[in-house]
Amino acid sequence: MLDPNAYTTIDIEKRGDGIALATLNRPEKLNAVNAAMHRELAALPLDANRDPEVRVLVLTGAGRAFCAGGDFSADRDAPMGGSYLNSLNEARLIVDNWLDIEKPTICAVNGYALGLGATVALLADVVYAGRSGVLGDTHVNMGIGAGDGGGVLWPMLVGPSRAKYYLMTGEHIKAEAAAAMGLVHAVVEDDELLPTALALAERLTNGPIRAISASKVPVNKWIKFVSNLVLPVSLAMEGMTMAGGEAAEAQAAFREKRQPNFQR
Repeated sequence: MLDPNAYTTIDIEKRGDGIALATLNRPEKLNAVNAAMHRELAALPLDANRDPEVRVLVLTGAGRAFCAGGDFSADRDAPMGGSYLNSLNEARLIVDNWLDIEKPTICAVNGYALGLGATVALLADVVYAGRSGVLGDTHVNMGIGAGDGGGVLWPMLVGPSRAKYYLMTGEHIKAEAAAAMGLVHAVVEDDELLPTALALAERLTNGPIRAISASKVPVNKWIKFVSNLVLPVSLAMEGMTMAGGEAAEAQAAFREKRQPNFQR
């Protein structure tokens, strides 16, 4: 069951119409993913899938951003990547569990969706972005490889060549450009973002839900087939970079608000 009281970093609203609205709820950190949210992102699709009261899951972020990526701030609850084996296993579960959910999932991207935040957004079946939305896989900016799903999703959505450019540079993409290249389904005005996502959720929850599920599950099985090949390699390489000097320098520079100085 999807129990709102079991979540501390994600606000869960189970509406009476079969729609569950999940809101990433660390607005003071731009919803950056700490250890608690990492666990909850892995659990959310499983709990929603098991709950007979949930027919459609909608995901968005509180405040000015959907999710700014991993929390590398000095006061985070646990170091990102501090326990490599557990963190990487959990990262695999986030991707697997969002691909395995049989119920429709919709993401409403408000503001920044970066790093892991972009991955989580792109794992949804349908992605809407507000006009002020910005997406980017920014792992390289923190000195680590894009291991948590970027190497799976971006080539499928925008093609291998373009995907490698954005994964290697960490460059941000504004919402309208993201829609033009296929990263998101549509761009709407910021004040219409959540209503638009909820309107689709209502349309789906009132539709032939078994047929809808039967239409999305095979597509996600194809994505997971590719993920099963790519994700073990990308996560292993991400783990190696997490333990390296480039990651340490990038994270120190982030906390000290300066440009990193990578050794050549």
